[in-house]
Amino acid sequence: MTLRKKFLFWTVAVLILAPVVYFAFVLHWSYADGERAGWVQKFSNKGWVCKTWEGEMTMVSLPGSTPEKFEFTVMDDRVADEVSKAIGKRVSLRYEQKVGIPTSCFGDTRYYVTGVTIVHEVPLLPGVVVPTTDGATPGPAPGTKVPQAATKVPEQK
Repeated sequence: MTLRKKFLFWTVAVLILAPVVYFAFVLHWSYADGERAGWVQKFSNKGWVCKTWEGEMTMVSLPGSTPEKFEFTVMDDRVADEVSKAIGKRVSLRYEQKVGIPTSCFGDTRYYVTGVTIVHEVPLLPGVVVPTTDGATPGPAPGTKVPQAATKVPEQK
C-alpha cells in the first residue's frame, strides 16, 4: 500500500470512528444523576423522524408555593409505560443528566428518566406527611372511629 492510500484509509477511519466513539461516550456517561418528586402532568411520544418520549412534572416544595416544572426525556419503552401509568399520581423519578448530545434526535432535554416510583405520602413539613389516595375515594385515616348513622326502627302496633 502506498503512503497516499494509507493516509486516505486512516483519515476515513478516523472520520467514521470519531463520531461513533463520541456518541457511545455521551450516551453511556452521565454528568449527574438523582431523583425528583412531583406529579407527572404531561407525557407524549414526539418527533418527526426520531420519536422520543417527552414529559413534564410539576414539583411543589411547600404547599401554596409556585410549582416548578421539570421537563424530562424517556428512552426506554418499559420506563415510558411506567410513567404513563403514573400520570396524575405523585411520583419520584430517577434520572441521569447527559451533556454533549448534539442533536434532539435523542431527546429534547438533558434529563433522561431511568426509573419511576409511586410515592404514597406527601411531605408537608419535616415530620408531617399526608397519605395519598391514588385516585380512590378518600376515607378516614386508619384507626379513626367513624360514627355510625342512626337508623330509625319502625314502631310496631
